[in-house]
Amino acid sequence: MTTREAPPQATHWSTRTMAAAVGISEASVRRIWRANGLKPHLLKAFKVSNDKRFAEKLEDIVGLYLNPPQHAAVFCVDEKTAIQALDRKDPVLPLSPGRAERHGFEYYRHGTLSLYAAFNTKTGEVIGKTAARHTSEQFVAFLGDIVAHQPKRKEIHVIADNLSAHKTKQVQTFLVEHPNVHMHFTPPYSSWLNQVELWFGRIEREVIARGVFTSVPDLKRKLMRYIRHYNKTPKTVKWKYFDPTRRITSTSGVTGH
Repeated sequence: MTTREAPPQATHWSTRTMAAAVGISEASVRRIWRANGLKPHLLKAFKVSNDKRFAEKLEDIVGLYLNPPQHAAVFCVDEKTAIQALDRKDPVLPLSPGRAERHGFEYYRHGTLSLYAAFNTKTGEVIGKTAARHTSEQFVAFLGDIVAHQPKRKEIHVIADNLSAHKTKQVQTFLVEHPNVHMHFTPPYSSWLNQVELWFGRIEREVIARGVFTSVPDLKRKLMRYIRHYNKTPKTVKWKYFDPTRRITSTSGVTGH
C-alpha cells in the first residue's frame, strides 16, 4: 500500500494514516517501513539530461577522474555566483548547553560577489579567486590563473558546465593561444558530474550559510582565508561505482540509469 497507493485525502502516507487504514499500531507501521527502507515523508527532485551524447560525455569525464592522462593536470572548474555579504542586525546568540546558536531574522545586505574555484582532482587543492561579476572575461582570466599555477606547457584538462560564459569567442581564443589546455563540458543538467560542486557545498556549509560579513571585502577575506586553510590538508574525491551490472542507457535521446 505504501508504494502503490495514496490516502484519499493526502499525497502520501503518514504512520497515523496508514495505521488507521490497515488497523495496526503506528509503531508497527514504523517498524515495517524501517525494515523495508520506506520513507514516504521524503521527496527528492531530479532532472534527466536530454543530451544524446550523455553517455559519451559521462565516460569522458569519469575517465579523467579514474584514469587521467599521464603527466597532465585535471581541474574541475566552476563559479559560485551572487554570494551575499549579509550582516545581522541583532547580535548572534552563541551555542550553549541545550540551546542552538541563534541568529536574528533581519540582516543588512552589503552586496554580492562571485567565487571562482578550480579543484585539482589529483591533490584536492583548490585555486580560488573572487570577482564582482561572473563574465566570460573573468572566466578567461581565471583560466589564465590556472595555467600560471602549473609548469610551462603542462597538459591541463578543465571540466566545466555548459554556462554560456564558458563557450564564448574569448574562451575559444584563449584555447587557441594555449593548446595545452583542453575543455571538457558536462552534459546539460548534470553538474553533479563536476567534483568542484562537492567542494562548493562544503564552503557553503562551513563559511557562507552561517557567516556574518560586515562588507563585501570582509566576505572576500573570509572566503580566501578558508581556501588557504583548506589547502593545508586538502581532500580528494574518491569515485566508486557499486553496481557494475547497471549500465547507462539511452532511449529516444533521453538518457538515464
